[in-house]
Amino acid sequence: MRLDKYLKISRLIKRRSVANEACDNGRVLINDRPAKASANVKAGDILTISFGNKEVRVEVLDVQETVKKEEAKELFRYL
Repeated sequence: MRLDKYLKISRLIKRRSVANEACDNGRVLINDRPAKASANVKAGDILTISFGNKEVRVEVLDVQETVKKEEAKELFRYL
C-alpha cells in the first residue's frame, strides 16, 4: 500500500493531502530512510514521522484497505 494512503487509513495523519505534503518535505521516514508518498508500506516497517518538534515512531503491524475508526489503532504500535 502507498505510504500516504496508509498514514490516512491508520489515522496517523488526518488527510491524505497532508500526508503527501509531509512525505514531500522529508518528514516521514521508513526504516530510517526518507520516503516518498508512493513508497510501499508492509508489515514490520518502522515509520518515523516528524510533527514540528515532536517525533512519532511506530511499527506497522498490518496493512488493510479499509478500517473502522475504532480498529485503526490495531494497524500500528507506538515505539
